[in-house]
Amino acid sequence: MIEVDEEMTPLKKEDRLASSKKENFEKRLRKLDEKVYFLREKAAKVEKAIGTTKEDSHDAFVNLDEKEEIDCHSIFVGNVDYVCSPEEVQQHFQSCGTINRVKILANSLGQPKGYAYVEFVEVDAAQNALLLNETELHGRPLRVLPKRINIPGMKQSWVPFGYGF
Repeated sequence: MIEVDEEMTPLKKEDRLASSKKENFEKRLRKLDEKVYFLREKAAKVEKAIGTTKEDSHDAFVNLDEKEEIDCHSIFVGNVDYVCSPEEVQQHFQSCGTINRVKILANSLGQPKGYAYVEFVEVDAAQNALLLNETELHGRPLRVLPKRINIPGMKQSWVPFGYGF
C-alpha cells in the first residue's frame, strides 16, 4: 500500500520517516501533558491535605516592607526535636498569644532540619514567646530568638582562616 499526503501525491521514504517522527513526538507530548496534569492534581491534593494554598506560597513575591512586618510577628525556634509536629510546637507557644502558623523546615528528603518558625497575629505575642527561651519540649531545651530579617543581596560570605581580613 502506498501512503499519500492530503493532495493525494505519493509520499517519499523521507516524508514517511518525518511523519513517523512527528507522530512519535506528538505521542510523547501527550504523555507528558498527562503527567503534568496528574502531578498538578497530586500537588493540589497534598496542598489541601496540609492546609496550604497558592496564596500561602507567595512568600517569594512579598516586598521587603511586608516581609519586615511579618518578621516582627515571628520567632525562630531552634533545637526542635525531629519527631516534633507543628501542632506540638503550637501548643507549647499557645500561652503567648494567637498563632497564625507554625512552619518546621525540612530538607529535600522531607526530614526535619531541627528548627521552626512561629508566626503570631500580634507583635506582643512574639515578644512574650521570647521569654520561653531554654524551656523544654520533648526533653530538649528550645532556643527561641526573634526572626532575622533577610535582605536580598546581603549574603554573608565565608572566608577561610588566614585569608582576607
